Amino acid sequence: MNTFDVIETDRGLIKMWTRGVPVEDGAKTQLKNIADLPFVHSHVAAMPDVHFGRGATVGSVIATKGAIIPAAVGVDIGCGMMAVETTLTADQLPDSLATMRSAIEKTVPHGNGRGGNWGTVPDRATNRFRESGLGHALDDLRSKHRWLEKAKSLEQLGTLGGGNHFLEVCLDEADRVWVMLHSGSRGIGNLIGRSFIEMARRSIEKRFLDHYLPDKDLSYFVEGEDDLFDEYVEAVGWAQEFARMNREIMMERTLHVMRGLLPPFKTAKTAINCHHNYVEREHHFGDNVWVTRKGAVRAREGDLGIIPGSMGERSFIVRGKGNPHAFQSCSHGAGRVMSRTEAKRRFSVEDHVQATEGVECRKDASVIDETPAAYKDIDAVMAAQADLVEVVHTLKQVLCVKG
Repeated sequence: MNTFDVIETDRGLIKMWTRGVPVEDGAKTQLKNIADLPFVHSHVAAMPDVHFGRGATVGSVIATKGAIIPAAVGVDIGCGMMAVETTLTADQLPDSLATMRSAIEKTVPHGNGRGGNWGTVPDRATNRFRESGLGHALDDLRSKHRWLEKAKSLEQLGTLGGGNHFLEVCLDEADRVWVMLHSGSRGIGNLIGRSFIEMARRSIEKRFLDHYLPDKDLSYFVEGEDDLFDEYVEAVGWAQEFARMNREIMMERTLHVMRGLLPPFKTAKTAINCHHNYVEREHHFGDNVWVTRKGAVRAREGDLGIIPGSMGERSFIVRGKGNPHAFQSCSHGAGRVMSRTEAKRRFSVEDHVQATEGVECRKDASVIDETPAAYKDIDAVMAAQADLVEVVHTLKQVLCVKG
């Protein structure tokens, strides 16, 4: 049984997996704006974590024919999740996890300031960057886009960033230890995203099409008519691979720290490493289309994915059901229920301490905007997408590093 509702717009459709979870009016307006665009294929799919974003909502899946909207990918290109199961069990963890949190924080740069970058880039990161071909590909991109010359790349490869990015040690339903993290393409991906959003706006204005758009942030590139279309696909593809490698390096360094502090352990042969801000060519409803997932995870039948809760709530390892109505997708998390400013106004440090009881994490004013109550109820979010994924493992963090 499908669990989505259908909203008809002037020219299109929205299928919403939001039963039992709040959706603000601004997000609904954005969804309608997108659904009415002439190149949207079939409908727009809204995930249960959907909320207001720049131009396009976070938590939406948009299939398009012959066009791509850079703002529908966003500025945190390639942002996603990675999780690894270990052979460790809860009884092998120390009573106090403060030492391990401190060691991880010293090993994985985190935050948006100067301390969030490498002072000296580790050889492992440099070698991976070069051997993968990302270094040569970046040189090619910089030859076309001089504004990329000053962008940080290696300085941030293997770093967490800030905001809602995190690194956690978790326990599953059998008390097995997992390591899970959330990050993306860092500063260089942000620069690529912001720059192409602006270039799309200028391109639309030159064609005198901007007055047809309900929101200028929905400006787009036309396939086959605009050289910037191919350049954007190339740049965003590079950022997606950079983001994937970024997560891999952080995971390696975190596991190395844990091996120095805990009994010997092994990890699963296959880790889950999935994007939730990206665009790819796919086939849906009889056509080859560009699918943009902004705050959504691909969930083809059998695909493993990760849906995290907030820093005090449960997270889920899921297996996709391949629901065609959702373009084989699911939510990327709980989704914010209020802005960061509102969370800081409404909640105190004491509220945050209570909400994160039992988790070794920062409990100060600088992380109030990430407190669990700023997010939707993860159980309601999971219930709303029961026809998109099945739960394989339920994780509860015991240690959380925030940017």
